[in-house]
Amino acid sequence: MPHEPFPVHVADVTLPFRCVDGGSAPGVAAAEQFHRAWPSYRRWFLHDGEGSRPSFADCRDAVRTWMPEIYDDYLAYVAAVGGGDLEARFLSHWCPPPLVTACSIAMVDVPAPLLVRNYDYPPSLCDALALRTHWSGRTVIGMADCGWGLMDGLNDAGVSVAISFGGRRDVGHGFGIGLVVRYILQVATTTAEAVARLSDLPVQMSYNVAVVDALGDRRVVHLAPDRPAWTSAFAFTANRQGETEWPRHAEYCNTVAREEYLASMVSFPLLEGGDLVSAFLRPPLFRPLIESTWGTVYTASYEPSTGTMTLLWPDDHWVLSVHGDGQGERPRTVAALLPDLSALRTEVHRPAATPFVA
Repeated sequence: MPHEPFPVHVADVTLPFRCVDGGSAPGVAAAEQFHRAWPSYRRWFLHDGEGSRPSFADCRDAVRTWMPEIYDDYLAYVAAVGGGDLEARFLSHWCPPPLVTACSIAMVDVPAPLLVRNYDYPPSLCDALALRTHWSGRTVIGMADCGWGLMDGLNDAGVSVAISFGGRRDVGHGFGIGLVVRYILQVATTTAEAVARLSDLPVQMSYNVAVVDALGDRRVVHLAPDRPAWTSAFAFTANRQGETEWPRHAEYCNTVAREEYLASMVSFPLLEGGDLVSAFLRPPLFRPLIESTWGTVYTASYEPSTGTMTLLWPDDHWVLSVHGDGQGERPRTVAALLPDLSALRTEVHRPAATPFVA
């Protein structure tokens, strides 16, 4: 068991994985999922004090200015959850508390385009919600975060997107990455269009965004709050944007070793999608929850040409579709290494910087 820099204990955790259809507009189904998670998110959102969060007017204007295509959905979602000021500010994803993850992503195009992603995060903080929506004329399915945000997903045009943390401590004025993923999946029909949109958006922290479409066009866009976006032709990403800039995070999350493993895999000329999926279910990419407080909560594979999303674990898998209407539950009880959440703190660069709970 690796050394953890804070008190930990082993306990059984039930992860309530479920798939919910959010309908043709934000309404009851989406609101129910929001209220289920809101007490925890409210604590996170306010841990620096309400005055540290932007005003409703600033949040509303940010969505309207930068993401006008989903502005009506934003207003409808706010209304669906009760129209409160705090909820509206939270759902804008504008300048939220900083959030750090540790994930691995790779893409192949043989025999068909495929994106595979491991979500490494404290399991007790994961929403475990696959949310399918049909808002503003576009169907999207993906793993939800912070209400209507997405950590990875797929749309009915055959564009798939997933994110990994970029391994940098700088924080600026911009959107949390979850709404960025939602926005791209709502508006983009090709990888090229997604890349162009991503390059224009202000983001709060550094993230790597992997995009692949049904034609197999694969890119990784490196976003940051303090420098221009740039695009890599590599078909993989872990938690750096070139050289290591946050050694403590890179060492704790084994970033360099995972990145090197991904590079060797995708360079293999005979690599196919099934081989890639299998590799994501084994170390060093797969991090057992009982061995790390930032273990692999799920593996997700996306097939843009068929509209298929599959959630995977070493002992199980669950196939979902952007085109279908399937819903349901897939709860998993696992032994996990859990931290004292009051000790889950790290350093970031921002005005009047203070520690934050991840």
